Amino acid sequence: MEYEEFKSLLKQNKLTMRSFAKLANISYSTCSGWSEESRKVSDWVEPFLTLYSENQRLKALEDTMKEMFSKFNK
Repeated sequence: MEYEEFKSLLKQNKLTMRSFAKLANISYSTCSGWSEESRKVSDWVEPFLTLYSENQRLKALEDTMKEMFSKFNK
């Protein structure tokens, strides 16, 4: 994954580089270092962000369903 794609995925997931670093339990300097041409974005980052995105989507769906069911149970 190229650095620009990494930045785009962060934006799509409404994450800053600092929040991603905290979420992934890595240092901010590791993330910012990926911007250097000699340092490639780690291979695990793309699947991590893909799973994060899917998890967020499913959480939103779960919240919607809970809200709908709570209206029916009143």
